[in-house]
Amino acid sequence: MHFDIFTLFPDMFAGVLADSIIMRAKEAGHISIAMHDIRGYAQGKHQVTDDAPYGGGGGMVMKPEPIFRALEAVLGLENETSSCTPIILLSPQGRLFTQAVARELAQHKRLALICGRYEGVDERVRQFLATDEMSIGDYVLSGGEIAAMVIVDAVTRLLPGVLGDPAATERDSHADGLLEHPHYTRPAEFRSHAVPEMLLSGHHAEIARWRRRESLRRTLERRPDLLARADLSPEDKAFLRKLGWPPPEV
Repeated sequence: MHFDIFTLFPDMFAGVLADSIIMRAKEAGHISIAMHDIRGYAQGKHQVTDDAPYGGGGGMVMKPEPIFRALEAVLGLENETSSCTPIILLSPQGRLFTQAVARELAQHKRLALICGRYEGVDERVRQFLATDEMSIGDYVLSGGEIAAMVIVDAVTRLLPGVLGDPAATERDSHADGLLEHPHYTRPAEFRSHAVPEMLLSGHHAEIARWRRRESLRRTLERRPDLLARADLSPEDKAFLRKLGWPPPEV
């Protein structure tokens, strides 16, 4: 998987992309990441990348020309020709980035991420260049850089060979539509708080059942909205009914 990241602030990525799982994935050849400074594609002595919005109002808007030039040069586009590479504009107006979307993106060999800034990006970038638009949540950041980091991290860990345990991503929160079960490690007792006896029993089938039920319980308590979309077995539904789900109709 190759990531092309287009940004006005490439230095923001230095720490995130040079440590932990992403660093190991790069060293192992599972991913490659290229940073592209949009300012380098702006014309003129001062390489201006933003201007005042037409119609007035506060803030500045990122100009379309440097963004188009950058994408066309890097991806080999010609006159807004569509690309087989997803071109994702990161924006609070985009579709919500979820674990399911991360799995969708992990099927591609290459992703291009455009980091917006300031008041926003000229609408023509959204209309005629980007093939998708994504948001990582219902809040506003100073720019798309942090969102790009989130997407790179979430997608990278889904790629084959990146994690030591191939099944790890299948147990993560949201992987199957539920929140993950609680985790414990040594010591078995800490400040009078003991690890649940079931996890010390060595009975793997019962441990798996306990973890599934705790996952259901935690999801009901913290994110009950997820249950409507989760893949639930008859046993899951029976357990949830004992916990009072679904709630009685008013």
